[in-house]
Amino acid sequence: MVSEIDKRKNSVVLSLGGNIGDVKEVFMDAISHLKKRIGTINMSSSLYSTKAWGVEAQPDFLNQVVVIETELSPFKVLVHCLAIELELGRIRKEKWHERVIDIDVLFFNDEIIDSEDLILPHPYIQDRNFILYPLAEILPNYIHPTYKKTLNELKNSCKDELAVVKI
Repeated sequence: MVSEIDKRKNSVVLSLGGNIGDVKEVFMDAISHLKKRIGTINMSSSLYSTKAWGVEAQPDFLNQVVVIETELSPFKVLVHCLAIELELGRIRKEKWHERVIDIDVLFFNDEIIDSEDLILPHPYIQDRNFILYPLAEILPNYIHPTYKKTLNELKNSCKDELAVVKI
């Protein structure tokens, strides 16, 4: 029997990133899969372009953030995101290298999780403009559960110098 807590509506914030192939088409496919497997998309940011972060000798990335209403647990959301990445052609080589698609779980409600499989909020949000710009576009006043600052405040104080361009 499904308990009442399993039926609650949760809000999950995901980031999409990619820099190989037709990224816009892959994002549309990813969003279609996310709707079918995870839940209703309530908000989505514009697309943003940025130079690669971490390993710079690769094509520019496109990034987008979506907010989804779901009945799933954060761990089930993660499992679906990883499966969608694989189905869309993601091959994991080395950290921060080029990829067809990357789907990261950024926030799940206001939960703080630190497990081997999942850390929430995502540990690098405050360090990366390519995540902060789309987040601040759609959730400027959302207060980061760990840092206790709004996403807009985190964006304005971020030390990342990579330019982020709304497209």
